[in-house]
Amino acid sequence: MFDLQYINTDWKEIITKILNSEKLGSIEEKLSEEYQNFEGLSEIYPKKELIFNAFNYFNFKDLKVVIIGQDPYHQPNQANGLCFSVNDNIKIPPSLKNIFKEIYSNYNLELPNLTNGNLEYLAKQGVLLLNNTLTVRQSSPNSHLQIWKGFSNEIINYILQNNENIVFLLWGNNAKKILKNKDIKNNYILEANHPSPLSANKGGWFGNQHFTKTNEILEKCKKEKITWIPQ
Repeated sequence: MFDLQYINTDWKEIITKILNSEKLGSIEEKLSEEYQNFEGLSEIYPKKELIFNAFNYFNFKDLKVVIIGQDPYHQPNQANGLCFSVNDNIKIPPSLKNIFKEIYSNYNLELPNLTNGNLEYLAKQGVLLLNNTLTVRQSSPNSHLQIWKGFSNEIINYILQNNENIVFLLWGNNAKKILKNKDIKNNYILEANHPSPLSANKGGWFGNQHFTKTNEILEKCKKEKITWIPQ
């Protein structure tokens, strides 16, 4: 079911090892059953070739930042395998709007009338836009949570054990739980409320300064800073 040929970075070997781990059970088998059970009834997002798209823009050693989302957008043509990101020419969702608001606020710039919410430009700079769940059934948020349970945890464990000076941006309780009780020595964590309007408008999102703070950390670690403003 999984066609890892679409991953053209050295993450392919890492993901293959994790997927074959006895800890996780058979993600591939469970997802295959889901496709069979809902064939002709409901779509599954993102497209199969984009399931591991977050790992397709840089090699492991070039990782700088990890942003953890929940699961893909669950309406047609939205999900592209990058958390919080949508395909070109798709209406920008509320959470992503708030992310852009905070980015521009960090640089004391007025938010322009953005029409493109595709975050590939961040992925190309070494930002891993990782959803906790990599697929979802149409109109059913969190429908594949049990299928992917443990996958993102193993990805994070691998990063912590084999890389350093990585900045983890944890937005909302679900993201924060993933790194709870983990040994994060030689890495960095920045936490905030989730950018969704329900959470962000209660405080704890706007003004978090995560984007400029991340660049300060990267600069201290002698890594190239992220260009957060869409070019």
